[in-house]
Amino acid sequence: MQQQNSFLKTDKITMHFGGLTAVKDLSLNVNKNQIYGLIGPNGAGKTTAFNIITGVYMPSSGSIIYDGQDITKLKPNQITKLGVARTFQNIRLFSSMTVLENVLVAKHLRLGINIFNTIFPTPSYSKRNKQAYEEAYQLLEQVQLDDVANEIATSLPYGKQRRLEIARALATNPQLLLLDEPAAGMNPQESMELMEFISKIRDDFNLTILMIEHHMKVVMGICERITVLDHGSTIAEGTPSEIQNNQKVIEAYLGVDIGA
Repeated sequence: MQQQNSFLKTDKITMHFGGLTAVKDLSLNVNKNQIYGLIGPNGAGKTTAFNIITGVYMPSSGSIIYDGQDITKLKPNQITKLGVARTFQNIRLFSSMTVLENVLVAKHLRLGINIFNTIFPTPSYSKRNKQAYEEAYQLLEQVQLDDVANEIATSLPYGKQRRLEIARALATNPQLLLLDEPAAGMNPQESMELMEFISKIRDDFNLTILMIEHHMKVVMGICERITVLDHGSTIAEGTPSEIQNNQKVIEAYLGVDIGA
């Protein structure tokens, strides 16, 4: 049933780096509007899988189907234009820019504004630039960052920097959002707020979300389905309750509490 409704489907994708197999025969079936978790110990191949899906790496074998289209051989910018956005494990904000300017960068990419437009502005450019400002500020209002719109991005508390990075990804108008360890470095309160935030943006922006996360309370609290990797291979797939009680998963995490 999962396969019939897949919005994102990876069919046995494998990635070799020389003699190392980082990902082996990974098959994901992510339904539209689902929040799907990809978990596993460090070095399991999770970020490599993200890099394959977003076009950073072309898989050694296998295919990726997104919204009915084969994107296996597309470049990252082509995949972004189709409606796929991602964040990174390490926050990658433009440190000298304001919160609003960070979002505007992504808006300008979507609107086709370039350096030539800024040197030789046209009425069309001015209109699109105004549109970008209005949409960027509206987005900040939606994610409750409008009160810090003119603050330098890196001056924000850590939790708000994470939220801004997600907002910048949302500025590209994605349908599929990939989150790479969004709760990394957060305290328990920030993690709880993040869970609410991710659920809210899924609903408000009609998103499908695939997330990598080590924080098990976050994963078990919001993901509707989970795939577990270990040493590049899938060892389990199912609902949070099924994953919590899977002996292979428990063994892979060496006794770490994976309960909700």
